[in-house]
Amino acid sequence: MKTLPLSLAIASAISASMLANVAIAEQATKTVALDVVTVSADFRDTDVQELPEAVTVIGADNIALRSAEHLESVLSFAPNVNFSSGSSRGRYFQIRGIGERSQFVDPVNPSVGLMIDGIDMTGLGGAATLFDVQQVEVLRGPQGTRFGANALAGMINIQTKAATKETEGYVAGKFGNYNTHGQSAAISGSISDNVQGRIAVNSFQSEGYMENEYLDKSNTNNLDEVVARGKIQWQPDSDSEFRLTYLLVDIDNGYDAFTLDSSRNSLADEVGRDSQDTDAFAISYDRELSDALILEIDASASWNQTEYSYDEDWVSDSYPPKWGTVFDAYIRDEQRDSIEIRLLSGANGKIFSSTTDWVAGIYWMERDQDLERNRTGKSQYRNALAVQSFSTYVEFDTSISDTSSISYGVRAEQWKNDFSASDGVEGDTSEILFGGKVTLEQLITHNHLSYLSLARGYKPGGVNSDSDVSEDNRTFDTETNNTVELGFKSSLNNDDLKTRLAVFYIQRENQQIKSSYFDPASSSFQDYLANAAKGENYGLELESTWQLLDALKWDLSLGYLHSEFKEYEYEKNVYDASWTLIGSETVDKSGRSQAHAPEYSLATGVHFSPSEFLTLSIESEAKDEFYFSDSHDEKSRAYVIWHAQAAFKDGPFEVSLYGRNLTNKETDVRGFGGFSNDARSTQPDDEGRYAQLGEPRLVGIEGRYNF
Repeated sequence: MKTLPLSLAIASAISASMLANVAIAEQATKTVALDVVTVSADFRDTDVQELPEAVTVIGADNIALRSAEHLESVLSFAPNVNFSSGSSRGRYFQIRGIGERSQFVDPVNPSVGLMIDGIDMTGLGGAATLFDVQQVEVLRGPQGTRFGANALAGMINIQTKAATKETEGYVAGKFGNYNTHGQSAAISGSISDNVQGRIAVNSFQSEGYMENEYLDKSNTNNLDEVVARGKIQWQPDSDSEFRLTYLLVDIDNGYDAFTLDSSRNSLADEVGRDSQDTDAFAISYDRELSDALILEIDASASWNQTEYSYDEDWVSDSYPPKWGTVFDAYIRDEQRDSIEIRLLSGANGKIFSSTTDWVAGIYWMERDQDLERNRTGKSQYRNALAVQSFSTYVEFDTSISDTSSISYGVRAEQWKNDFSASDGVEGDTSEILFGGKVTLEQLITHNHLSYLSLARGYKPGGVNSDSDVSEDNRTFDTETNNTVELGFKSSLNNDDLKTRLAVFYIQRENQQIKSSYFDPASSSFQDYLANAAKGENYGLELESTWQLLDALKWDLSLGYLHSEFKEYEYEKNVYDASWTLIGSETVDKSGRSQAHAPEYSLATGVHFSPSEFLTLSIESEAKDEFYFSDSHDEKSRAYVIWHAQAAFKDGPFEVSLYGRNLTNKETDVRGFGGFSNDARSTQPDDEGRYAQLGEPRLVGIEGRYNF
């Protein structure tokens, strides 16, 4: 099975190579070239081909190609990037095998950060909708200098479309199977000579892909999402600019995704909810103080309320009772505030004999979160978390010669959190964390760049909230990620063929691992975080885009990943047939792969434009099997799926027919195991495999009028 994706990649490469001779022969008359793609997540906007680190940029064209509404539908464009669901959307992300997969009671410090227009949405992945988005930037590897905590594995940065000076806009609609429909509109332009604005609104609904046979409904796992955004840009003079963004997210999705037989036919008698209400602001101010000094200030604030609820036994109360009807609801209220102030060297601001550009800054963040848990038959549980962070950082970029340079930066962060719960559990931590990066860059020729980097990232420790957790496991330590990366970026044939290659090795120290155990007294699973001694991840990432002809483009994304636990053991309770605790046993996971870390991932596509009005595209993506969790050995299934689109454009009118997962292949986006949720099971050692299925075959039509 593992040879199939490789065969697809080889076949794609051979097909492209067979067309290469034609492409070369057509060079003299060729007029279409690949666009320059700029990454904005770093301290300075940089061409992705010139940035010495592994970055994937998913542009608006890629988003339109799949008629994607949410980030989960386009992440396969980035090698060695995965997601987990366990909700109505894939809202937990993993990069190079590192990242969270769920959240219930305990506070979580994510390994993968999420920014939307400068607003920190880390841990709130349901908000990662793709309406009116300019591009998605996926930075792979620890971002110890730029972002610090919450970017142990990398950062996902979503940039939506900016306000424009010229008046423009669009209205759009889409219809598809599963009663899918969406409407959107945007308008942008100048309000005055030095003020521009943009307003965009989107509404999307779908019945979802589950049939609840007990309730006789087909919309218990529905999608109902509204996103609105407003932007203002103001240039008070030629040397400065203010930017203001307002984001509204109103998500009211159903959640009814798990069944005892891992099918799309639910028997739940109570319907869950996966909702998010967000009001957020971001303000930025840039000023060129002189030709040697630039000031940048970014501030943001957000207010978020989420509800995550579900029928815990997945069946009705008429089913043979195991622990009776249990409905579980987690309601969180959260406020986040942050401000960052940076000074950067300008055109004439280099130091050390005019060899070195530099940036220095400070960052402050505060996050307050309140959880209310309401579970059938239990007293209401509450907890509160207050997090404060203050960082300072500096980075230098020194030219060694005309063709080589070295960049080096460090970040120091004071991290504090204070936790309290209604069951009496309390805890607080305070620590100083350090991250950074050193990169040696060599320009081999004008169009060929190589680099070698050493980066250190970190994820703060914290407190386990379960009152039954032993005091030895009450707290867990900070995890660090030390990554060595060797990369090569090239452009050939007048920039028609662009390639990016990265090889990496990761050493994880005090790896934070989520573990679970079943508590018969409460008839529920208790989660806690612990530290494994070490973890090891290494692999390769290849991305290539080739404009073979004016009418033909081919792209490829290929990832290989090896992940392994080092010296990881934990104690597991052992029960007799009457669920009486009779002892414990040691479980040794040393040498096993880490969760949600598939060995290979692949995405490739061919795009053909037989005329200026029509573009035909076909894509394939593949992914290896992977473990659902670190605490059991159930796996997802490997898969290969296909997508296609036919897009017609004539002046301001655009119409496209799209299909995702054309062969209706079943894929797994979240799973559980190591226990039985079936009421007919009587033995403690009965174990099941329960998987949430990903998208089935989706087909539809989109229309858009631009003005």
